[in-house]
Amino acid sequence: MVDMLSRRIELSALTSRELSGDRGQIMDRLRSKFPLLKITLRGDVISLAGEEKQMIRFERMFSELEAYYDRYGHISPDVIDQVFDTVEPSAIVRGSSKEKDGDEESVPSKDERDVIVYGNLGNVVRARTPGQRKLVKAYENSDLIFVTGPAGSGKTYTAIALAVRALKNKEVKRIVLTRPAVEAGEKLGFLPGDMKEKLDPYLQPLYDALHDMIPQKKLTQLMEEGVIQIAPLAFMRGRTLDNAFVILDEAQNTTLSQLKMFLTRMGSSAKFIVTGDASQIDLPVKSESGLLKAIDILGGIKGITHIAMSGKDIVRHNLVKSIVAAFGGMDEENNASEKKKTQK
Repeated sequence: MVDMLSRRIELSALTSRELSGDRGQIMDRLRSKFPLLKITLRGDVISLAGEEKQMIRFERMFSELEAYYDRYGHISPDVIDQVFDTVEPSAIVRGSSKEKDGDEESVPSKDERDVIVYGNLGNVVRARTPGQRKLVKAYENSDLIFVTGPAGSGKTYTAIALAVRALKNKEVKRIVLTRPAVEAGEKLGFLPGDMKEKLDPYLQPLYDALHDMIPQKKLTQLMEEGVIQIAPLAFMRGRTLDNAFVILDEAQNTTLSQLKMFLTRMGSSAKFIVTGDASQIDLPVKSESGLLKAIDILGGIKGITHIAMSGKDIVRHNLVKSIVAAFGGMDEENNASEKKKTQK
């Protein structure tokens, strides 16, 4: 006689909504794969009852299903057939259906090593440039990383990808994204709407990056639950951010005192990334920018790393590199002219 046991699986990537949707077809297909198990979905927990070997196999297959959802952002009865009927389940996530020889692991290609996270509908977010790879590597050894570089070098996008990966891997419990609400030629008071509506345009690039990496329904749920938070820098005052991945974007538009305030929010088991472009300061007095000053003050402290990206890391339209270089030359001429005036 076989002993009947029970187990519980807490959902991580998938939610009960995805599993119970589509007229129950998803759960029906799961149950059809394991007719000897009693499979029940209540809230965000799947309960199993049956033979231990069957439950272990179900858990292994279900983890592959969640990995598939993480990568492609959708599931269906056909996807369950693909995941649960394959000889080597993990091959689906790797993109290969070949079996492994014995227990020998296949060596990932260079592109696979550069993958940070799998986004929506098969979108792959990877480190594409030397500077982005340095940032990914620095994450493993540093809890505070400053990333400077020109527009289009992927500073913020790569940082957010690392944050999403950390959340999915349960390395942190929440993501906090923040920006200073500094006008770039326009005044907040003249924008329509309440304070949230006035501030949202400044935070939109952060929303855009998240939309590339997390399915819309899941993102909405995570934001409603406070697992992902997006707020202006001023809202950080007085907080202690534990077990969080925190990104300060557009840090060139912060003063040294604001940066100090932000950095001292760092709690236990937290990761902080500060990104900025010193050539795009929108403060009324450019010399008040605290980004480069803070990097200089904190240089040499163990656990703090500065990654300086360059024009070689720009991944936008080819013209962006030329535009950045042209404006960079003009800035150098202006700086030289200002120095001559000062010397006189």
